[in-house]
Amino acid sequence: MRALITQKPKTGIEAVLIFGAGSTGRQLALALRQASAYRVKGFIDHDGSLENTIIQGVPVYRLDKIESLMDKHTISKVLLAIPRASRSERKKVIDTLIPYAVEVLTVPNFDDIVTGKAKVSELQDVAVDDLLGRDVVEPDAMLMGANIMGKVVMVTGAGGSIGSELCRQILKQRPTTLILFEVSEFAVYQIHKELLEIVEERSLNVTIVPLIGSVQRINRLASTMKAFSVQTVYHAAAYKHVPLVEYNVVEGVRNNAFGTYYCAKAAIESGVESFVLISTDKAVRPTNVMGATKRMAELGLQALAQQEAIKASQQEKFTRFCMVRFGNVLGSSGSVIPVFKKQIAENQPITVTHPDIIRYFMTIPEAAQLVIQAGAMGKGGDVFVLDMGEPVKIVDLAENLIRLSGLEVKSAAYPSGDIEIQFTGLRPGEKLFEELLIGDNVAETQHERIMTAKERFLPLNEYVETMDRLDQACHDFDHEKIRQLLIDAPTDFQPTDGIGDLVWNARKGQQENSASNVVPLKKQIL
Repeated sequence: MRALITQKPKTGIEAVLIFGAGSTGRQLALALRQASAYRVKGFIDHDGSLENTIIQGVPVYRLDKIESLMDKHTISKVLLAIPRASRSERKKVIDTLIPYAVEVLTVPNFDDIVTGKAKVSELQDVAVDDLLGRDVVEPDAMLMGANIMGKVVMVTGAGGSIGSELCRQILKQRPTTLILFEVSEFAVYQIHKELLEIVEERSLNVTIVPLIGSVQRINRLASTMKAFSVQTVYHAAAYKHVPLVEYNVVEGVRNNAFGTYYCAKAAIESGVESFVLISTDKAVRPTNVMGATKRMAELGLQALAQQEAIKASQQEKFTRFCMVRFGNVLGSSGSVIPVFKKQIAENQPITVTHPDIIRYFMTIPEAAQLVIQAGAMGKGGDVFVLDMGEPVKIVDLAENLIRLSGLEVKSAAYPSGDIEIQFTGLRPGEKLFEELLIGDNVAETQHERIMTAKERFLPLNEYVETMDRLDQACHDFDHEKIRQLLIDAPTDFQPTDGIGDLVWNARKGQQENSASNVVPLKKQIL
């Protein structure tokens, strides 16, 4: 959130337009009268009946007049006062403003204004959600509560971007106990503190249990699940940053593949009813170690689900496994959006890896809601794929953020622009585009944004054998073997780069240097 006075007016009074002549726009105009440095030069509104009328001494214009108004009054900012508009409607408005390189700010959302959490005059940057224009689909209340309400729920990676939002959404569904399982002490402290405040504020009867632990320790997982009689597990713990996992291969394999396998085995041993893995589109035909390890995690759940299906057919207690695969989430750790905004604020060039790179995006709250709903639909071994909407070209996103900040893109065609976009080249293991499906065998579910896919997997005995060999290769720090095992498993792993592990490469460099320093002895002639 930022105040309207972030830029000092150059002429003493800064001219602005308000988009939306409804009650919110009028409240904003009144509030701005108190700020002597700003002058509202007009309302812009789609409602034709308001055209040429005067509201609070301010004329109302049609949208097609905006360019002439900007030229006439040297408009520096356009303020969006349409808090009830859907995201797709807001995107249409923003798209019409982007070509003018005028700074666009918006009033807070309608709920925050009504509840008194925010004032109309507390203007904010345009949310990236609005740039995507993806309307929210109201969650199905039955699906949201099915695996949570009145149950003991555990979230691994509870302090991460997805894990913490899962915890917030789970809390709304009133479990009896919510276990926060997290390897980072600071992360679990933060989310625990936040959730306790929510419990107190809403008078919820939910026990929050903050636990420090690693998913690489099966005893810690099993003892936790048994001690609290856990019924539902959401497994969000993972290393997900593509270049970092390329640089730390063994840790990526241990955490993502083995961590998931241990967590799933602990769930079976502890009588957990439902287990949901948060997966990624990078697990589909992976070109990097992170994606390959997440596909290995999926294969483990698919293999264990086959074993559990036999128990189910014999009317024995069993654990339902499923996995939910989706793309990038806005605002997560490592997301490009905060990086771009920081670069713009510091007047630095925006760095994009490739001019043609595209990604699917979704907000963290929507992703968490869809994960919970998909988990409730799982029968056993299901691979759920979320509808991510239209892919976004990253360079277009960067250009739009520059223009919405009231700046111009600097380029060869426009050298007097403000912010340049620099292309740095694809990072290790990075794809130009991501996919969500391995095959074409996809079906709809009862939710319009959740699909289910049937994909090949290994029988449990073959999976266990592969994991045993992978365990030994990790122990031996044998990176060629690790890579070959990931390729040979049905992960469709096709690495685009050489082995990137930093320790392995440093050791290799030392060995090569040692070999080059050896001076062969000359043969003595007798």
